[in-house]
Amino acid sequence: MSDVLILGAGLVGSTLATALAAHGLTATVVDPADPATILAADFDGRASAVASASHRMLDAIGVSARLAGAGCPIASIRVSDGLEPGALDFEPDSGDGALGVMYENRRLRQALHAAASEAAGVDLRMQRRAVSVDRNEAGVVATLDDGSVVRAELLIAAEGRNSPTREAAGINIARWRYDHVAMIATFHHEHSHENCAYEIFYPAGPFAILPLPDDDTGHRSALVWTVDAKDAPGMLKLSDRAWLAEAEKRMGGFLGRLGPVTRRSSYPLGFHHAARITAERLALVGDAAHGIHPIAGQGLNLGFRDVATLVEVLVEGRRLGLDLGDAQLLKRYERWRGLDTLMVAMATDTLTRLFGVPGRTASAVRRMGISAVNALPPLKARFMAEARGESGQRPRLLLGETV
Repeated sequence: MSDVLILGAGLVGSTLATALAAHGLTATVVDPADPATILAADFDGRASAVASASHRMLDAIGVSARLAGAGCPIASIRVSDGLEPGALDFEPDSGDGALGVMYENRRLRQALHAAASEAAGVDLRMQRRAVSVDRNEAGVVATLDDGSVVRAELLIAAEGRNSPTREAAGINIARWRYDHVAMIATFHHEHSHENCAYEIFYPAGPFAILPLPDDDTGHRSALVWTVDAKDAPGMLKLSDRAWLAEAEKRMGGFLGRLGPVTRRSSYPLGFHHAARITAERLALVGDAAHGIHPIAGQGLNLGFRDVATLVEVLVEGRRLGLDLGDAQLLKRYERWRGLDTLMVAMATDTLTRLFGVPGRTASAVRRMGISAVNALPPLKARFMAEARGESGQRPRLLLGETV
């Protein structure tokens, strides 16, 4: 018998299991993936910005030590409308620390998988799937494909955006596709990025250059290049040299000579938001609950905020002697996360549509808006607080404190 059953051992599911174990709760984690596949160097070419608040949680649950030297602090963020003048620079005051840390997803996955595997309270069952799950007043009972039975007080779905558990629970979801594709790769460049993340907006979508640690070859960055879906196949067929030449045009050459580049890949962009994130003895976390455009790099951080909130709710509930599947605990989690996830989701969708309007007039209006934010320190500070994940009512883990 475990306190919770988590379906999905990705970045969010593994973090949740490790965080619960750090507070004395037990978790059985079930995932059909083969660790040899998902931990391989070429499995996921993406990189993620872990906001400073999210990183405090990783510190508190003992994961950060496993990531030592693997990330690049984000010292500043520069936002511009194409290569036009009037960029918006987010630079924290000295002593405030970095806005976040950039990690390659593979390094995050390796660290979090190892942490969950070694946590005393976590029963990690890879290459297994739940063939039946029963949720009722008495608890949760799941039968796995190897015939074993798992019992728990609460079921947590961390299966990603196509969560079968969410669908089986009959939870409605708002969903739409953007007619865009994100091309991703890691590339070397001549000049240092100076720990700055660049977000250059074009009508087809953002062109994001994300700083990574140098390696033996030299300076490195991750690139998230949004293009019209109809153009993506042709772009991906270009030679590395031609593809980098097109990239260099879009960044204005400020990083100098580009290359070499890793294997390029792409994924379609979309939006989804669950109408509710709880049901009887069920809670949704991460992409099972919400998926947003990567325009502001907040997708993974939303999932980490789900983790921090759910851990606080469950740990405090246990101290009060409550069943972890108690409806009042789940309502508290729903209320706490509902507004934040909706506001971030709609803000990113609005930004995507605003910066996607073509034409000189639209570009001029956007540049005026960027200049206005740059000229108003309180507004600029608010944007930086959002980037750090330091707005709203924060759970204690996001403050770097255990519950």
